[in-house]
Amino acid sequence: MGLPRVWAGAPYADEVRAVLLAHKERGALRLAGPLGAVLAGAVRGLRAGDGPQLLVPVPSARRSVAGRGHDPVRRIALAAAGELRRAGTEVRVLAALRQRRAVADQAGLSARQRLANVAGALEVSGGARRLLAGRSAVLVDDLVTTGATLAEAARAVAAAGGRVSGAAVVAAPRGAFAVEGEPREPLSRGK
Repeated sequence: MGLPRVWAGAPYADEVRAVLLAHKERGALRLAGPLGAVLAGAVRGLRAGDGPQLLVPVPSARRSVAGRGHDPVRRIALAAAGELRRAGTEVRVLAALRQRRAVADQAGLSARQRLANVAGALEVSGGARRLLAGRSAVLVDDLVTTGATLAEAARAVAAAGGRVSGAAVVAAPRGAFAVEGEPREPLSRGK
């Protein structure tokens, strides 16, 4: 499957980085609303098609969820769905993915190491398989760096019979953004 088309709501720098980290690592749960609004904008920008939207959040590791007391990407996805519903979009969040094995923390890993780290690490839970079968899904995450995690999520959804119409993220590195009239550094095929 490889890396699907990705749309980011903001560059990963300065204030956006601080807000994401406060929500994710310091439990500033009230920030899920503003982050969800940015993610909703990315979902709209993706233009994944008409009809109901199915948002599939990339899961955090179980030990991370236990340590933080929440799953930040799922929380942001739910906030984004609320924002999209208020704007008239029919949308559902389906927490279909789960980790089937532990992975190392991605920070500090090269793109190649990240690909190897997450290869085969995700699967669609049994009950979600029938809900995904033949349906188009938008993968959602807080951040994309190399794209390895999104590529693995796309592989797992496709293996379960779903179709990935793209991925929407809150933020991506500045080099991943197209600026009119300037060349863009592509994301490596490889989070």
